[in-house]
Amino acid sequence: MGEPDRSVDRRPIAVREWQLFQRLAGWLARRGVAPNGISVAGMVCGVAAGGALAATSYLSGVEQRLTWVAAAVLIQLRLLANMLDGMVAIEGRRASPVGELYNEVPDRVSDAATLIGAGYAAGGEIALGYSAACVALLTAYVRAMGKAAGAGQEFCGPMAKQQRMFLVTVVAGYCGLTPHDWQPSWGLATAALGVIIVGGLWTAVRRLWRIALTLRKRTP
Repeated sequence: MGEPDRSVDRRPIAVREWQLFQRLAGWLARRGVAPNGISVAGMVCGVAAGGALAATSYLSGVEQRLTWVAAAVLIQLRLLANMLDGMVAIEGRRASPVGELYNEVPDRVSDAATLIGAGYAAGGEIALGYSAACVALLTAYVRAMGKAAGAGQEFCGPMAKQQRMFLVTVVAGYCGLTPHDWQPSWGLATAALGVIIVGGLWTAVRRLWRIALTLRKRTP
């Protein structure tokens, strides 16, 4: 059992048009890989990324560096799975009544796990991690409400899922690959979470505004 057709109202992702990913999606579809299974695999990567981020607080030296890098890789694998599940569903023309649940719920779990993990990370702030997770849920909620109200899904930023995860990936990669002396004492994870919170709140407001404009235009 797979997912519903996601060709309509999909998040705009430029790399979806790359031949590499189109061929990969086709290869997975021909081998009968379930789109819902890809969604779950992405969630596992997101949760693991959060665990790796949190683990950096308890490690040092090479082990800590490798854990930072692992977190960055896992975040990107999660985003890859998020993209491929829809592509495989369309390529394989597989539909399921619960496909939309598999499309949304794992994403919310992944967002929360990764951002909370960043709060527990070395140089992070626990309260900001939970706050960033709440803001991420808010932006997704506003998007879903726009769809429910008939305005379609609003994916605008500046701090949508891709931007949030890109920022955490950059921080994790930087902390894992640069000398400790190059890293500020106030904590890059804390700064990233602060940016995600402020940007996420602005994203929620901007989405609400655009949804309201769309609904007003449809009113006779």
